[in-house]
Amino acid sequence: MSPFLQLILSLAVIILAAKAAGYLSTRIGQPSVFGELLIGLILGPSLLDLTHIQIITDKHLGEVLYELGEVGVLTLMFLAGLELEIDDLTRNTRVSALAGILGVLVPVGMGWLAGRMFQLPSDHAIFLGLTLGATSVSISAQVLMELNVLRSRVGLGLLGAAVFDDILVILLLSVFTALSGGDSGLAAIGLTVLKMIAFLVISVGVGLYILPWVFHKVAHLGISQGTIALAVVVMLFYGLAAELIGGMAAITGTFVAGLMLGRTPEKRTIEHGFAILGYGFFVPIFFVNIGLQINVRQMPINALWLFLIISAVAISGKLVGAGLGARLGGFSWRESLQLGTGMISRGEVGLIVASVGLESGLLEPEIFSTIVGMVLVTTLVTPPMLRRVCSTAAVRLVKEAS
Repeated sequence: MSPFLQLILSLAVIILAAKAAGYLSTRIGQPSVFGELLIGLILGPSLLDLTHIQIITDKHLGEVLYELGEVGVLTLMFLAGLELEIDDLTRNTRVSALAGILGVLVPVGMGWLAGRMFQLPSDHAIFLGLTLGATSVSISAQVLMELNVLRSRVGLGLLGAAVFDDILVILLLSVFTALSGGDSGLAAIGLTVLKMIAFLVISVGVGLYILPWVFHKVAHLGISQGTIALAVVVMLFYGLAAELIGGMAAITGTFVAGLMLGRTPEKRTIEHGFAILGYGFFVPIFFVNIGLQINVRQMPINALWLFLIISAVAISGKLVGAGLGARLGGFSWRESLQLGTGMISRGEVGLIVASVGLESGLLEPEIFSTIVGMVLVTTLVTPPMLRRVCSTAAVRLVKEAS
């Protein structure tokens, strides 16, 4: 079987399995993303090992599926941004800032202590803490969208906190790698901040003053699906710019792109087109692919205790840090618990930080394996936990609050 046919077969199995598992998950009262994540674990090397069955011989198939999954998470965050208004996010700035900052500092400190308990060198323990400080709210955003509460106080606070979290983790990562590499720490900090500001200024400026005009012109040219095609291009370029200009995660860029295009008259057209494209193809691949990357059977036995400890720290650190920040910002205890729960998942951001540590020699392969396991655990537990604490009746919607 040719590599192309192997890819087609794999995609057909993944999408069918993801949708079936998502349906079964909703039947037992869980969000569909929970089933999609779980079926990824089943299809992955931990159990069935889909990409290494006898008829699958293409060594690069896993890489192709991974890249398609990354497009899926970009699409998911674009849709999350598209559903929101900039004014909505600015209503909870105090909560977002406090939850985002404490949601990083508390897990980083707890992760450092856990590392020292297992006699890791101080710099390695700090980097372990940094991986626990990261947050990926793409999965939480999906759950909140399923519950129709993304525009609640909790949903908006969560997305805003994720932006602060992303910025602070990148700053800390840049500072630590610069200092450990012997570079000028102050210069590295200054350059990182300037790059972030440059990206935000350029992206918001283009989004406010150029994109509405461009989309208006394209909408009247009569190009088949021209608006959707242009939106895809904008999403990809914003993700690219976030990485290259701002030094931030690409998902932050696509989220900003969604916010900008949400202000255009073509918002509903774009939202409808991307929902079909994303939820019908790319997003299921992303969720299943998380499980495909994990091999539980290869995790060292002697790393089991560290895995259990850092998984517990990862969950409790976000609950305490982000939850306390939300409470200090004016949320009720219930809302604070909901926001803290939504920040638990580490997802691809945690894997990115861990990969930097592995490449720089600040994380041993054994520690990296436990971090990957922690990412899987936090990704799996977030949907059911968030659904449990975030019932529709308990969340105050923005329109009700205002």
